[in-house]
Amino acid sequence: MRVLRFLLQKEFRQIFRDPSILRLIFIMPVIQLVFLPFAADYEVRNIKLALLDRDHSAYSRALVNKITASGYFMLTANCVSFQEARAAIETDKADIILDIPPAFEKEIVKETEATLSMSVNAINGVKAGLGSAYLQRIIMDFNQDIRTEWIQFPRFDQDTRIAVTFSNWFNTSMNYKVFMVPGILVLLLTMIGANLTAINIVREKEIGTIEQINVTPVQKSHFILGKLIPFWILGLLVFTLGLGIARLFYGIIPAGSLVTLYAFAAVYLLAVLGLGLLISTYAENQQQAMLISFFLMMIFILMGGLYTSIDSMPDWAKAITKANPVSYFIDVIRMLVLKGSGFGDIGYQLGIITGFALVLNGWAVLNYHKRS
Repeated sequence: MRVLRFLLQKEFRQIFRDPSILRLIFIMPVIQLVFLPFAADYEVRNIKLALLDRDHSAYSRALVNKITASGYFMLTANCVSFQEARAAIETDKADIILDIPPAFEKEIVKETEATLSMSVNAINGVKAGLGSAYLQRIIMDFNQDIRTEWIQFPRFDQDTRIAVTFSNWFNTSMNYKVFMVPGILVLLLTMIGANLTAINIVREKEIGTIEQINVTPVQKSHFILGKLIPFWILGLLVFTLGLGIARLFYGIIPAGSLVTLYAFAAVYLLAVLGLGLLISTYAENQQQAMLISFFLMMIFILMGGLYTSIDSMPDWAKAITKANPVSYFIDVIRMLVLKGSGFGDIGYQLGIITGFALVLNGWAVLNYHKRS
């Protein structure tokens, strides 16, 4: 234990002597947690609309007013022909063409039905899908307004309807930041933990101090613990800082127990730091360590369930996510922060992450070879 204490003192002195590491650990999470949630928005706004109104009636004007008042669409082109509207799409002046046919109002009044045409620029599939869905929803609401207006007339066909009432659980305001911020905090914790520990042992190799340690009777397990514990403590401090930013800037207060949240975060950090240490035992220089770490981080981020739902992935991708520790923590932090789940609800994820921690750290100890 005395040897381990000396190793810990050495590591903490090395960390606090390097201002770049301190900036990476504490300043980067603050900047990213404050600004990134505003950019990582699932909503699509400012959709450019090209209007081709062939009717010029009271109903067509009311529909256009309803669309532009929604806050999602900008009327960027008021066209007189479809060729002009198509040119607006081709020159990126419009994302969607709404074609209102002649006699639109007449067909609604006399025939109780009318047809509209939408042409969508689908180069950006996400924007096209959400934009067309928004527009269809607005048109459905407009249709409902008309039905309400005509319901008083006996000739109106009063179809049987089912009224649906609903309530939003766990994120009642449907605020995407409440959904995104906990996941972003997991990614930051993963990047800091894996990257810093990945270059830690390699830096010792490059500056030559690893040889001095190798000729001492320091056990491999003590050496790995000496590298792991300081960054484990700093990782928990970063996690605390992230929770504070989430509360201060976004009003996010965990609904579950902080003890449960920190217990899982502590085990998760052991797994991530073990991965970084394992990388450092294989890499010969810091460039190799950073490239390997970057490659793994890209897979973890893209297949972690933060930006893309795991349920929507193909079966082979779902199988890969089972070996992705990030996906388990993102799932757990949302359960604890939003739903208020307890230890019994996260037992499966906790067992998997504990397995990751044991395997990765054990592998790192076995793979580290002392050379004189």
